[in-house]
Parts: sequence; structure tokens; C-alpha cells
Amino acid sequence: MTRLHAIRPSLARSSQLLAALLLVGAGAGMVACGAANTPPRTEPTGPVTPPTVTSAPKPAEQKQDPALNVAKEIMDACSISAPDHAPKFDFDSADLSSSEKQVLDQIAKCMTSGPLKGKSVKLVGRADPRGEQEYNMELGENRASGVKKYLAGMGVEAQRMALTSRGALDATGSDEEGWRKDRRVDITLQ
Repeated sequence: MTRLHAIRPSLARSSQLLAALLLVGAGAGMVACGAANTPPRTEPTGPVTPPTVTSAPKPAEQKQDPALNVAKEIMDACSISAPDHAPKFDFDSADLSSSEKQVLDQIAKCMTSGPLKGKSVKLVGRADPRGEQEYNMELGENRASGVKKYLAGMGVEAQRMALTSRGALDATGSDEEGWRKDRRVDITLQ
């Protein structure tokens, strides 16, 4: 009987130790899967306006604001007509919409077989003033890099595209409408 009593506490301690190790391992896994390389998000400064609820437009009426600010000389040379909307990326995003890809398709065609064949462009990524300077510089670079990768995928040689970021250095917005204009990639001839 004494031997059985000695084994029970040992088994209980082993079970407790195993449970503790599983919890520590799960916690480490969560940290490893977390956004360790993602810069910290900061809350917007200034007054926060509550979202307004409106009915969604019909698909034919939906318009995407391009996140590209294409120089007039490129627009003219490539016969690109752009919507009269403020350029924008979504807050904290570097994703290109289908309308931006359509404009980039036209620029790529113009640069590979059209009037801009052999010309080089400069891609300048920008961000709105919310967030820390280092994060905004990285976000601007990610936006410009996404445009460069897309154009390269369409046949434009990488060496013909200079990439830079201004982050929020030249941002002028002070509200959501202004910040939308700050979140963009400028495309100019070099």
C-alpha cells in the first residue's frame, strides 16, 4: 500500500508538469504566430467621428478611388483617363484594387510597347500622418513596392522603376477626406 501511495503523488506531479508545459508551449506558439514583424498600430489622433450608416450602392454605381497619382505627362502619353476621385489606399493597407490594376495595366502596356517604351518612372509611396514616422515610411515603401511588383509582373523591367517612400513627410490631410489623399503612390517620369 505504501508503494501505491508513493506513485499517486508522482503521477499527479507529472500531470501538472505536463499541463504547465502545454500551456507554456501554446503561449509561445501564439507569440510566434503573432505579428512580431508588424509595426505597432497607433490610434488616429484628433477627433474621431463615428461611422455613418448608408445603404450600399448597387454594383454598377460603386466607384473605387485610385490609390495612384499618375503624372499628367504619363496620362497623356498613355491615353489614360482617370476618375476624378481622390487617390487613396485603405487605412493601414498596401493592397491594390482592381481599378488601380487597370490603370497599371495601361501604364505597363505603354512602357513596354507604347510611347513610354524605354522610359523610366519613379514610384513614391506615401501615407497619412497618423502613426509613427518609421511605420509610415515602411507603409509608403510597401505601397510603392506593390506597384513596382505589379508593373514588373506585366513586363516592365525593374531597373526602369525607382522606388522611394516619403511616408507622411508631405502629408497635408487633417481629416478622413484629407488623409485619403495622403495614402497613395505617385508615379512620375524620371
